[in-house]
Amino acid sequence: MRETILKIILAPLSILYGIGVYINNLAYKYGLLQSTKFDIPTICIGNLTIGGAGKTPHVEFLIRYLRQYIKVATLSRGYKRKIPGFLVVEAGNNAAEVGDEPIQFKRKYRDVMVAVSEDRTFAIPKMLMHQPRLQAVLLDDAFQHQALEAGMNILLTEYAYPFMRDYPLPSGRLRDLRSSYKRADIIVASKCPVIFTEQDRAEFIEEVNLLDHQEIFFSYYRYGHPYYLFNGSQRFALSEDLDVLLVSGIAKPEYLVDYLETVCNAIHNMEFADHHFFSNSDVGRIKGRFTDISSNKKVIITTEKDAVRLDLHREYLLENKLPVFVLPIEVNFHFNEGDKFRSSIKDFLLDFKV
Repeated sequence: MRETILKIILAPLSILYGIGVYINNLAYKYGLLQSTKFDIPTICIGNLTIGGAGKTPHVEFLIRYLRQYIKVATLSRGYKRKIPGFLVVEAGNNAAEVGDEPIQFKRKYRDVMVAVSEDRTFAIPKMLMHQPRLQAVLLDDAFQHQALEAGMNILLTEYAYPFMRDYPLPSGRLRDLRSSYKRADIIVASKCPVIFTEQDRAEFIEEVNLLDHQEIFFSYYRYGHPYYLFNGSQRFALSEDLDVLLVSGIAKPEYLVDYLETVCNAIHNMEFADHHFFSNSDVGRIKGRFTDISSNKKVIITTEKDAVRLDLHREYLLENKLPVFVLPIEVNFHFNEGDKFRSSIKDFLLDFKV
């Protein structure tokens, strides 16, 4: 009831926001604002909302696939980073300098070029100067940035909170109009339940109102064994007699919580804002909360994106011997359509013409 009242109060602001986005989209549609297109394949992975759709794991899915065959790079804005301008990310950088997602990509895929820039149209020529043999660029979270015209647009929408049922900011989570889904070449309904039926698929497709040129896929997460934050080879299996202190600063952690509740004894949740940079006070509270858990078998679990921000407090975590373990995830596709998804990417790259 309270949430409904708040949405009604904020509705006028949402209408004004929606009008502004509509005018901006019209300006690009009719050429009043110009989009730049490059003679290198660019694949945008984005969404219409302000977070929670799972862009990072899907970008990693594409990195793992494409790096086997071509020179691929990623380009992000580097949200909340302290070093402005264009920057090629190195593994020795940290999350505060370049943003959490870019440093996560670079540390996991050392052979892949990772760049950050507020201006993507400026960044791509700079990337080609650094790596002239670059063959494709993955644009992380660029769907609403029409100044750069991507060769392929992949739109993610969380299955439980799809764009079709959402509203513009601030009463909802949409940062673009619902109708902007028409720009997508591929739509991925992410974070689907592990058990997912053909009827679920058909009902969702009908609600989306899929266009003739669009494909749709349904993805879910597969979680691996947690690994120690400071030693990736040290892993263990989650068990039903384990108490977990979950430390997360991601949008909509419910999917993760639901999973942990099925495999562990008890979940003690410490939830922070998306992309939150942990302060000294925060890690102190984490230590206190962990100490208060009475179980003899307990551990701290965090996400890969949170791990690169917690790593900024390495000395404190090591000194206090806090067992912080990172839960890895991989994207899988329902109905065995992972190969079909890869084929769509492959066809785009093979058909690409300058």
